[in-house]
Amino acid sequence: LRRLELLTAEEAAQAQAASPLPEQVRAVVDVLAGKGSHASQALQSFIQTSNLQLYLHITVYEPMVQKHLESLQSCYGNGLEPGALQRLTNLLLVEGLTDIQQKEHDILQVETTKGLPNVSKSIPLEKLFLPLSKGSIPPRISVTVGMAGIGKSTLVKLFVCTWAKEDINRDIMLVLPFTFRELNTYEKLSAERLICLTFPHITEPGCILAGAVRTLLILDGLDEFKTPLDFSNAVVCTDPKKEIQVDNLITNIIRGNLLQEASVWVTSRPAAARQIPSGLVDRMTEIRGFEAAEMKDFLDQMFLNNRDLSSQVLKHIRANRSLRVLCTIPGFCWIAGSSIAYFLKHCSDQSQDAAVVPRTLSEIHSYYFKMALSRNWLEKPRETLRIEQTVNTSKKLVGSLGRLAFYGLLRKKHVFYEQDMKAYGIDLSLLHSSLSTRLLLKEDMQTSTAYYFSHLTIQEFLAALYYYTAAKRAIFDLFTESGMSWPKLGFLNHFRSAVQRALQAKDRQLDIFVRFLSGLLSPQVNALLAGWLLVKDEHSGFRDQAVGILQGCLNTDHAVSSRAVNAMHCLQEIQHSDLAKAVEEAMRSESLAGMLTPTNCSALAYLLQVSDVCLEETNLSNCLTYNVCERLLSQLLFCHSLRLDNNQFKDDVMELLGSVLSVKDCWIQRLR
Repeated sequence: LRRLELLTAEEAAQAQAASPLPEQVRAVVDVLAGKGSHASQALQSFIQTSNLQLYLHITVYEPMVQKHLESLQSCYGNGLEPGALQRLTNLLLVEGLTDIQQKEHDILQVETTKGLPNVSKSIPLEKLFLPLSKGSIPPRISVTVGMAGIGKSTLVKLFVCTWAKEDINRDIMLVLPFTFRELNTYEKLSAERLICLTFPHITEPGCILAGAVRTLLILDGLDEFKTPLDFSNAVVCTDPKKEIQVDNLITNIIRGNLLQEASVWVTSRPAAARQIPSGLVDRMTEIRGFEAAEMKDFLDQMFLNNRDLSSQVLKHIRANRSLRVLCTIPGFCWIAGSSIAYFLKHCSDQSQDAAVVPRTLSEIHSYYFKMALSRNWLEKPRETLRIEQTVNTSKKLVGSLGRLAFYGLLRKKHVFYEQDMKAYGIDLSLLHSSLSTRLLLKEDMQTSTAYYFSHLTIQEFLAALYYYTAAKRAIFDLFTESGMSWPKLGFLNHFRSAVQRALQAKDRQLDIFVRFLSGLLSPQVNALLAGWLLVKDEHSGFRDQAVGILQGCLNTDHAVSSRAVNAMHCLQEIQHSDLAKAVEEAMRSESLAGMLTPTNCSALAYLLQVSDVCLEETNLSNCLTYNVCERLLSQLLFCHSLRLDNNQFKDDVMELLGSVLSVKDCWIQRLR
């Protein structure tokens, strides 16, 4: 009202002329004047309210929104690759997180589900915050999940850019994007201060706090938040001006105690999204990975000036089922594509023995690191600076980054700040080097600078490199950073400790780390990185014993778990494939009957994911008993086409199969 008093007569006249509504209402007042003073007073009150909203809209909201649009356009720009957009304009509409999404590592999720979605419903991006039907209301809390590197932040950028151009969701007056990377830098905030600090041009935050304008809050990257959200014990706060702990602020916004009129959109990796109670989520969507044509387009964009190279890389990816599945994730496809292309361009420089096309995770990442260390990137010509002059500096940097990566992994920390860098002895001046910029990305924010690894697997590979190197001289358990533990001497003891830790971890976040640690013992990886990051033939004498430790994880009388399958992946990384080859050959010749011991069941579960024998149909005819069925049950869930004839099944087995078919996570489409 005070603001209205300051309006000039000319501004008031312009505001009045902008809408005929008040005149129409006055006509209604005249008609209703004889029907009682209450109706007349109510309508007069409505006129005053309408005028107030109109004046505020013209004099306050519109200029503020215009400044906000200009600010978002300058911050987010138009730097989106056209090829990346089509996949993100349609999201999968899901009913909630599956068990595998809540419990497994991102890479294991992709491998188990073969990179294929288990839902058929989708929703266009422009309808993400609209009601699904005429009778429903718009969602208040929307959650979009996606694996590391699949494009969650790119999706947010796409939405904000499109909205700022006023192409979609014109009913939303303000879109306020926040990242958990930036929220990590604050200890306490109020809802009002959160808005004012991030968007200083919003001079009237009260209109957002009071719900006077429709607002969308975007909270990007919940998996990067430093504090777990605790909805059970969070302190209730309804005062938008009261400063509280940032995690409590987020829980109160999601619960609707603060900014209750605003819509909220949270993006997250699946495992972190389970922190939000399902009862609070009105709509959940998922970002799908690449389809075959999209993968080809992506690689063509990577090698824009060399289509022959793009075709060769794609041919190799398609020839390896496991690699093809993982490359449905754009972030991993970039790493794999770069590594394979580097190999193809330089294999003539290697001896015949060393020239093995990269297939495993460890081999892919070893080529990626070798490419980074030699500064021989595909899009740049060979630099004249001699490689030898930078090797020692690079080793030191990789060692420091490895320690940061390892202890970050243990703490589930994937974003780091300047104080973290200094604490781990990382020279910030070296972070501008060619090597560093390929491993670590930098984001300048209002209050600080954030650093994060270019993909989750880069952090895990660096962590494994650090552990592998440190295990040679470590006296105490490396998983205890303080060093206070029982003495633990020798590489094998440390290797066994890492495997046990991974088996015991409830969140499964050490599974890929252990795969890389196993892979560093393979002769192929050692040959690649010898002289760079590894010593030639180092630990080769421990390889057989490490194989024994991993095989010990397979021999169980219980159901085959994803832990056993991951141990099989570790054996492949270490280049011990005898067990898998024997079971695969038996599958080809349909002679599995009588050989499905607990260990072989683990190998079979692994082959269900990676073998081309199971690509079109999984044939388990004439080889299953009740005990074998019980062991394999959790793995059979993800077979699209399953052939089980001639197994002499009795009622108890049929009950087991019935229980599988009724599970939410069941992917079986054809059963014979």
